Amino acid sequence: MSKIRKKRIDRVSEISKLDLKFQKIIQFSGWFFLLILGGFMGIWILFDYILSLIQIELTAMTYAFIIFIGTNSAVSFAFAAKLKENKENKQKFFQDWIVGEFLFCLFAIFAVAVYQW
Repeated sequence: MSKIRKKRIDRVSEISKLDLKFQKIIQFSGWFFLLILGGFMGIWILFDYILSLIQIELTAMTYAFIIFIGTNSAVSFAFAAKLKENKENKQKFFQDWIVGEFLFCLFAIFAVAVYQW
């Protein structure tokens, strides 16, 4: 055994209750989008392919819905993971997330509108 003691680095490990709630809300939104996507795809497979009760076509709106919900789920999970790693820059990450979601939503809406036109 070595006689030299290692210095302990004091790090702030406490998370405030507000930060914890914020992180859980972001994770919940990711799970919410993922469950919506899974539910939609499950209903589609059940009614269209297995039971053959209704015929669902893959139109531009359906495709945009699937891409939009899946991407929002992935972005929410990524944002929650980024917040867990870097608690100091949460305000900057939140602003980037909001701007990114806004731009992505605008792009998705205009892409579907142009395709429909």
